[in-house]
Amino acid sequence: MPTDAVILERHIAARPRTVFSFFSEPDKWLAWMGKDGEFTFEPGGPYRTTVRGDNVAEGRFTEIDAPKRLAFTWGWTEGDMADMAVTPGTSTVEITLDGVGEGTLLRLTHRGLPSPEACAAQAEAWTHYLRRLVVWAEGGDPGPDDWT
Repeated sequence: MPTDAVILERHIAARPRTVFSFFSEPDKWLAWMGKDGEFTFEPGGPYRTTVRGDNVAEGRFTEIDAPKRLAFTWGWTEGDMADMAVTPGTSTVEITLDGVGEGTLLRLTHRGLPSPEACAAQAEAWTHYLRRLVVWAEGGDPGPDDWT
């Protein structure tokens, strides 16, 4: 296991195309993670989103292969998460979606994190938000995000 990465997997009772839409449509993205944002869903396209409180993340999409794979750079520009030294362009998030029966195996890999503390903070955040994503993608409503 790499020491500069967070790797998480989730089984989702929804097809890959459905799950992928939560990474490629602004309203769906913000339903599971964030309170506002601007996204250009194309390779090289930028994004900027207020994830929670005053924590703002931004980066660029580097790969979009619907409905199987998505990759983007990640970094914090504002808020207490910016103290983790994960600045825009220094880390990469890769999402792969593999169809398994009627469902999807989602694998999230966040690479290029500068320290064990940054890995722990990102693992906590991605675990929280993936939990919300699974509920939405399976047709549920996780309710308001208590982190925002």
